[in-house]
Amino acid sequence: MQSKTIVSSKGNCQEALSEVFAQLGTDPIGIIFCCEYDWLEDVSSSLKSRYPSAQIIGTSGIFYSNADVHDNKGLMVVAITGEAAVEAGVIKHLSTVPLSDIWNLEQSVSRISPSSDNTICFEFCTNDEEVMVSTVNMVLSKKNVALIGGSVFGTPEGEKSLVSVNGKTYGNACSYMLIKNLNGKVHTYRENIYAPAGGPAHTATKVNLRNKELIELDHRSAVDVYSQETGLDRSRIVDNVLQQPLGRLVGDEDVFISSMYAIGAGGSLINYKRINLNDTMYILKLQDYKEINRETVAKIRSDVRSPKLILSVNCIYRYILFDQEGYLKTFLGDVMGSLGSFPGYIGGGEQYRHQHVNQTMVCAVFD
Repeated sequence: MQSKTIVSSKGNCQEALSEVFAQLGTDPIGIIFCCEYDWLEDVSSSLKSRYPSAQIIGTSGIFYSNADVHDNKGLMVVAITGEAAVEAGVIKHLSTVPLSDIWNLEQSVSRISPSSDNTICFEFCTNDEEVMVSTVNMVLSKKNVALIGGSVFGTPEGEKSLVSVNGKTYGNACSYMLIKNLNGKVHTYRENIYAPAGGPAHTATKVNLRNKELIELDHRSAVDVYSQETGLDRSRIVDNVLQQPLGRLVGDEDVFISSMYAIGAGGSLINYKRINLNDTMYILKLQDYKEINRETVAKIRSDVRSPKLILSVNCIYRYILFDQEGYLKTFLGDVMGSLGSFPGYIGGGEQYRHQHVNQTMVCAVFD
C-alpha cells in the first residue's frame, strides 16, 4: 500500500488546505483527516470538492504525526495513494436506531470484497460506542474484518461532537473506512499497559447501563470495594485512574480497561466504558509501560519487516500519563515512530475488534 501523511500548522483554514493540496498532488484513493473543530465543515467539503473520486472520513481533536502533536490546531491528512481499495460510509442515529443504516456497511463490504488478512475497518465514533461496535460487527464478523478506531475527543464545551464522511458532517454517528491492502497484509494490535493489581476478581452485581455506572461490586458499593482494596480515600479515587483503572476480564486472561471519571450517588463509579451485569472486574495497576512499548515495537517488527503505514489511536489518558512523565514525544517519535509513518488520533475511547476500551492504544500496520 502507498500512502502520504501531510500536516499543516497554518492558522488559517484555507492556507492549511492550500498547503495540503500543494503537497498531495495527484488524486488520492482515500483520505483520513483531523483538524480544528471550527474548520471541520470547510475542510470536509473542500477535500471532497478537490478530490471528488476519493473516499474521505475525518473528525476534529488532538492528532499527531510521529512526535509532532497538534491539540485541535491545524490539519492532518493521511492520504492513501495507491495499491489499495477503500470504501467510506456513515452509520447514523447511534443513540436510537443505528441498524437503519447498516445497509451502508453491507454495501461497502460487498464492493470491497475483503479478506481477513488484508482489510480493516477504521472509524471515528461520536457516542454509544458499545452499540456501534455490536452493530458493525454484525457485518464485519462475517468476513472476519477487524474493527479499530476512536471516540471523538476534544469537542469544545457546548458544541456537538461531529464526524465527516465524503464532504458532509454528522453528529450521533460513526464514520468508517474499509481499507484493503492490494499488495500485502494488514496487522492489528492492542497495547495494554495495565494488569490486575493482585487483588481478587469482583463481580458487577448492580449497574446502570445508560450512564455507564458501576453501582455495586460483590453486592457492595463500588467505591467501598475500590477504596478498601487500594487503601485510598474516596476523594482520591477518580484522580487515581492513571495508576489503577478498572478492568473487565473476557475469557481467561484478556483484560479490557474501563476508566472511571466520577463518583455517583450512593458510592457508584461512573465510567467511560460500559460495565455489564455479572462482568468479572479487577482493579488494575500501571505496569512498566516503557518495556511494554518496546515489546509492542518488537512484535510489529517481527510481523512486518517494513511497515508502509501505521494508523493508530491512543487514549487521552495515555496522552496525559505520558505527557506528565515527559515521555510523550519519545513514545510517539523515537519508539513507535521508529517503525515508520505513525499518524494517529487521541481518542476519548478506543474500539478494537469486538470491544470498546479505555486507556489503550490500537493500531493497524500495513505492509
